[in-house]
Amino acid sequence: MKTMKYELRPQYQIRDDMKNPFYINWILYENELITRSNISHGYFFFIKPLYAMKVLEMLTQIPEATRMIRIAIPNKGRLHDPTVKLFKEAGLPVLEGSSRKLFAKTTDPEMIFLFARAADIPEYVQDGAADVGITGLDLIDETDAEVEVMLDLHFGRAKLVLAVPEDSEIKTAEDLKNMRVATEFPNITEKYFKNIDIPVEVIKVSGACEMTPHVGIADAIVDISSSGTTLVTNHLRKITDVFSSSVYLISNAESSQREEKIQHIKTALESVLHAKQKRYLMMNVPSGKLETIKDILPGLGGPTVMKVESKNSTHAVHAVIDADQVFAIVSELKKAGASDILVVPIERMIP
Repeated sequence: MKTMKYELRPQYQIRDDMKNPFYINWILYENELITRSNISHGYFFFIKPLYAMKVLEMLTQIPEATRMIRIAIPNKGRLHDPTVKLFKEAGLPVLEGSSRKLFAKTTDPEMIFLFARAADIPEYVQDGAADVGITGLDLIDETDAEVEVMLDLHFGRAKLVLAVPEDSEIKTAEDLKNMRVATEFPNITEKYFKNIDIPVEVIKVSGACEMTPHVGIADAIVDISSSGTTLVTNHLRKITDVFSSSVYLISNAESSQREEKIQHIKTALESVLHAKQKRYLMMNVPSGKLETIKDILPGLGGPTVMKVESKNSTHAVHAVIDADQVFAIVSELKKAGASDILVVPIERMIP
């Protein structure tokens, strides 16, 4: 991380008695900070600069035993809403968060959310400004950040694709030898062409990458594509996939003193992901049909069977099955004599 050079006016100086996590957190909660920032490059623009630079500098200096766990999440864009939803489902909702704030509380008093650009999060986590983060694998690979990749969250799936204008004579990546390729992901692009031993000139752009072949800046592009619609709209043709990405939970490799709490975060998120793939079945089964029903149900270690107090000899059978098996299994259960079948979504499932 580059050192930030600045001096605060006397009225904004931080006294020694203020240098504790409780005072710092009060500043962060009580002062709305609007920022466009990149900690690793050391530039900040604040509309309300009250202590902000000193506070952010001190974030990496608070003793491990006393400071809060900082969770960096995307502040906007296509990854923001799914991330917030996932944490809410995991029991760690974002409280008092808005696009005007850098930080937000959650239900755990030992944790705090840090809002940042998805592209900056790998370096935030690497440099210790955050303990864990949520961001795309493409951004992790592009920054070459030294972080621990903990968990695939199975959303935000996209691919970096190599594309050329529709009327281009280029058919393969090999045809681009000694040509120009524009991209917002120069490191990934250079690695790709190096691996296939094709020399190209990589041109880094900050946006509107799709336009570069049409205005003579590049012969091809490497850009994010989720559905291919953007390529078609801009009269581009896909050549091949360069990189596959989805959103991951990452952590700081040196946050060993906070490892237990970080593992709790991973477990909470993992429990939601597991639950989405399962359904809870409940049904009543005549005693004479019980063995047949048990053979149909895979379950997690077998179904749960309970005697029902009724005039007829009936058992209640509960089981957890894969969500994609529900249609077929329910049909079999009905044919085998099960009744009052309930299919219930599961909020969280911890192995």
